[in-house]
Amino acid sequence: MPELPEVETVANGVHARVAGQRIVRVWTSGKPQTFKTPEAEIAEALTGSAIDSVRRVGKTIVMTVRCKNKPTEFLIHLGMTGRLLVSQSDVPIPPHTHAILTLADGREVRFIDPRRFGRLSIHRAVVSSGQRTTDNGQPTSYTGPGREPLAISLDDFVALFRNRKTPIKAALLNQSLLHGVGNIYADESLFSAGIRPRRQAGRLTRDELTRLRKALIDVLRHAIKLGGSSVSDYVDADGVRGFFQLQHKVYMRTGEPCLVCGTPIKRITLAGRGTHFCPNCQR
Repeated sequence: MPELPEVETVANGVHARVAGQRIVRVWTSGKPQTFKTPEAEIAEALTGSAIDSVRRVGKTIVMTVRCKNKPTEFLIHLGMTGRLLVSQSDVPIPPHTHAILTLADGREVRFIDPRRFGRLSIHRAVVSSGQRTTDNGQPTSYTGPGREPLAISLDDFVALFRNRKTPIKAALLNQSLLHGVGNIYADESLFSAGIRPRRQAGRLTRDELTRLRKALIDVLRHAIKLGGSSVSDYVDADGVRGFFQLQHKVYMRTGEPCLVCGTPIKRITLAGRGTHFCPNCQR
């Protein structure tokens, strides 16, 4: 499943290519599971609107569009095999395409998802009594289920794990705590911080959590710089694979020597996920 760096790479790529464009037509496939919002409502909300921005929130791509000066957010979750591509209209439409946004300049934004675990929906915040709004009175935008790993302060990061009895690897995968972190970057960050994935989250010291926060931010930023990890179906907005998989230290390297100490990398199962670590470097 694409994680924070992959989703960030796709969102940035789509934004660079389509911001300011107007959506003139919307086609959807009618396939079950893909649409959290009725397809007719998606088409009505997007058709004729201008694309203000495309950004990432957690593992979700948020396309903000504006029609008659009213902002609406189109939420795109890539699931396990989803792709969001910007294509010329004469490029053959790939199998398993479930949505096409035709732009005024003739290009198309295409959502492709063979396994249909991705989700498309419209998000409209409703302003009500006591609800927080932005400085100009607009409703707050989609914020996702947890905290943003690249922006969280040290004190807030430490507080997330206080008194938690779950293993730190499982806590890192909990999207209600930190959204966007998945299996790849949890393993790589724990290795960089020198922390075993089975350690109980609530028993980590402040120094250890300080190291983990720095490692997580550094790993995520480096992965974004390299376009993410292409270990399965992931490609960016142009259909190009990422390069960070070439720099994985532990993920999917079971039995191979640790690049630091030479100890064979070990694989266990935690929170239902394959987990990779160095028994010597991680304590």
